[in-house]
Amino acid sequence: MIKKLIRRILGKPAADPTQPVILGPEEHRIRPELVSPNAVRVTQTLQAEGYKAFLVGGAVRDLLLGIPPKDFDIATNATPEQVKRLFRRAFIIGRRFQIVHVMFGQELLEVTTFRGSSSEAAPRDEHGRVLRDNTFGEQHEDALRRDFTINAMYYDPATQQVLDYHGGIEDIRAKTLRIIGVPEERYREDPVRMLRVVRFAAKLGFEIDPAARAPISVMAPLLNNVPAARVFDEMLKLLMSGQAMACLERLRSEGLHHGLLPLLDVVMEQPLGERFVRLALDNTDARIKAGKPVSPGFLFASLLWHQALEKWRAYQAAGELPIPALHMAADDVLNGQTEKLALQRRIASDMRDIWAMQPRFERRTGKSPYKLIEHPRMRAGYDFMLLRCASGEIDAEIGEWWTAFIEGDGATREELLTRKPRTEGDAPAKKRRRSRSRNRNAAGGASGSNGASAENAGNEAQGGARTGEPVTRDNVE
Repeated sequence: MIKKLIRRILGKPAADPTQPVILGPEEHRIRPELVSPNAVRVTQTLQAEGYKAFLVGGAVRDLLLGIPPKDFDIATNATPEQVKRLFRRAFIIGRRFQIVHVMFGQELLEVTTFRGSSSEAAPRDEHGRVLRDNTFGEQHEDALRRDFTINAMYYDPATQQVLDYHGGIEDIRAKTLRIIGVPEERYREDPVRMLRVVRFAAKLGFEIDPAARAPISVMAPLLNNVPAARVFDEMLKLLMSGQAMACLERLRSEGLHHGLLPLLDVVMEQPLGERFVRLALDNTDARIKAGKPVSPGFLFASLLWHQALEKWRAYQAAGELPIPALHMAADDVLNGQTEKLALQRRIASDMRDIWAMQPRFERRTGKSPYKLIEHPRMRAGYDFMLLRCASGEIDAEIGEWWTAFIEGDGATREELLTRKPRTEGDAPAKKRRRSRSRNRNAAGGASGSNGASAENAGNEAQGGARTGEPVTRDNVE
């Protein structure tokens, strides 16, 4: 009796893996108001029909950490067909494992049937990766099939109890990421788990259990066998985790980045490249933490820009004109990445538009500036150009001129068009020093004389890269 009480208090795994440690509200201290009312509605509907139903996975983990979950997943012993019959807007998806998407307005809830023990007969590729496994089972089997102990807990909103099969609550308290089962086997079943462990470690500030970390560098090549679309989805989650730079640094330290972002090491070793990427990712993290939308196109355009820039300069050195050279460079970079990351056509189109606009910011005479501010991607291109100024890649004067032109009235714009563009060689020594200092401090200060802040570079573009809205004083601010 005393041992059982100690296990319940400390959250240690039960001796019998089929019997969970049950934690009450006074022990787990989950705040019910953080739970989506629609998620509660789904669990109540299933339970009213005689089924088991629990919140599971990342939602429970975040609730235990006191973080409002972004998504709510539900696990049940009802089959996908039984779930679908209970909800008006429910759709069965998935081939590798069937799940049900239940829609409430704009909120999407994912409902999965308890998975059974992995069948040896399940189709696998030559490397051991499970291709399809729709075996259903008991709740304790479902817990065993989950990847990390911190993602294998179940919360019942009705009773406010947490069911912990594998000591997840203890690992949360210890801030440790631990794989359920033998790490080598779990990575071989699904190599994407190696990316997930890096993402969670960076996002939550947890340490990776040594047993889970040791095989990663050796098994990293298995990611080459994963469908590109799955790798892209996981990469997008990683970059939009709110800790993007930390995730990329962890990818490098674990040796997982080679097949995801080729030449990332080269970019990160260049002072301008590293500063540019860091500014872009810091702005993305800030938007995510503020609950604002982000543009994947702008994000990937920033990550791959210095690869495109290097090829652009090489083509020009070989005699190509600047605009055709840039288009050729974009083709090379995007074609090289599509094979690995399956960049969606819409995202690739946004990236091309952002890159193609950059030479046009050099033209500050005649009708060219007026035509450029009418471009449907102007906000994205403008913010991207400000990042280039802030990183020191191009003269800050270009960003100052365009900020003044965008915010100015008709008379101001005409006056700006009469100015001779200043070059670095034309600037007095004192101004050149001030310009370099401004570039070094742009992440925390103004990059434009009319109030465009470099720390906001990318913010408007992240949320509006495809809006088609022309740039005006109101929407730039």
